Amino acid sequence: MSMEATAAEHDGYARPKWLAHHFYTPAQQFNTAKLGMWLFIAQEILFFGALFVAYGVYRNWYPEMFKLASHQLDKTLGAANTLVLLFSSLMAALAVSAAQKGKRMATGTYLLVTIACACVFLAIKFVEYKHKVDLGLLPGTHFEPNLPHGVPSLPANSGSFFALYFLMTGLHALHVLVGIGVLTWIWIRNLRGAFSKENYTAVFVAALYWHFVDIVWIYLFPALYLI
Repeated sequence: MSMEATAAEHDGYARPKWLAHHFYTPAQQFNTAKLGMWLFIAQEILFFGALFVAYGVYRNWYPEMFKLASHQLDKTLGAANTLVLLFSSLMAALAVSAAQKGKRMATGTYLLVTIACACVFLAIKFVEYKHKVDLGLLPGTHFEPNLPHGVPSLPANSGSFFALYFLMTGLHALHVLVGIGVLTWIWIRNLRGAFSKENYTAVFVAALYWHFVDIVWIYLFPALYLI
């Protein structure tokens, strides 16, 4: 019998051990955790929203510069990362579905694939960053372009575009790193038998966070690479 299946008498009725003492029912615990994550995501939206406002202001001030600077981004790698994150969100959703059905092996497999996709995303982003550094396409006063022969020169203030590029994608990459840590922790707990049909809250909440990370990139990709 798993740890979660063991019940303890409390307040006159049997309580599963995974139910925190300050909750009356598993449903209350699940809804509270879900609400907490939604509130966290709401403040993260405000956080990223400020960066998108800055992006909109600067793009309105320097439309031609933004257009020329964005051409230095690799649309193929950006699109590849988009597909990787979309696939990872599917895997995260399947992990939740498997956890709800009590399929521990399937849950672990889907979580591992999600983590692997996150690592692939960061590897591709590293390749992009290295390319920008090699060409001197750096933020602000560090902008010293060394573009290949035949490539049109960029305006002197293009460092503003790359400042926003590195800030917005770098902050997103930090969230991906956090996601890898959280999903790895969930995978270890799943390996230890911490989840069941009745107790899958942590898997659900972690997947919800990962979907948010995916959605942010869905906005970053067209804003920086395509528009």
